[in-house]
Amino acid sequence: MARISQRAPAHHEEDEGYFVSMSDMLTGLLFVFIILLLYFAFQFRELTGANPARELLLKELMSRLNSDGLRVEIDPVTGVLRLPDDVLFETKSDRLSARGVEVMPKLAKALADVLPCYTEEHPRLKCRMAAKSRYRIDALFIEGHTDKQRLMRDGRDTNIDLSTRRAINTYLALIDKDKGQPDLDELQTQYRGVGSKSDRPVPILSISGYGPKRPIPGYETDSETDLRKNRRIDLRFLMATPDPESARNMLLQ
Repeated sequence: MARISQRAPAHHEEDEGYFVSMSDMLTGLLFVFIILLLYFAFQFRELTGANPARELLLKELMSRLNSDGLRVEIDPVTGVLRLPDDVLFETKSDRLSARGVEVMPKLAKALADVLPCYTEEHPRLKCRMAAKSRYRIDALFIEGHTDKQRLMRDGRDTNIDLSTRRAINTYLALIDKDKGQPDLDELQTQYRGVGSKSDRPVPILSISGYGPKRPIPGYETDSETDLRKNRRIDLRFLMATPDPESARNMLLQ
């Protein structure tokens, strides 16, 4: 009997150790869950905060350009500042019109005043808004678009070519140093490539041409109004997503 009474406490102690280990593990899992929840909440807050920042950017650009005599439209949902095609180019031409040559310095100046507020520090371009934003532009796409009327050459529709050349010529006009344009092509954002442990600066300006593939919603018919509306240059602003490493460090501090 004495030997039996000596073994019982040992069995009881093993049970207690088992439950203590389970409790520690559950506590640890709960802690990890809370950290992950806070991390994703932080990312969501940053992402949703970037949208109002982009809207403020677009409204500031529109205000400056409108006051300078250049009527533009903005779409805060998609992050687009829209330049009507008839302002910049003649029909079926990729060369800037006289009006286009006239407005390019105005557009370049507005961009040079506002974009440094949303990019990395630049030695010559300074933020001309009340304060520099904590949010950053990831990319600014200069997008060329055409209407749906086919433009045939050598048996194929060349609207894609036309839209791309127009985007390229808009870009070149914005950075033309011979015309005294600001160093917009030097504005940069921080980029971390796959597998990279450190960020590296990359230019924000990019170029793309879509031909008739992306008509403005609600303007898809063959009416002259819709066709004219879709002949355009869009400046599309993409905001940077939160840096996961920085977000994690902030949560653990």
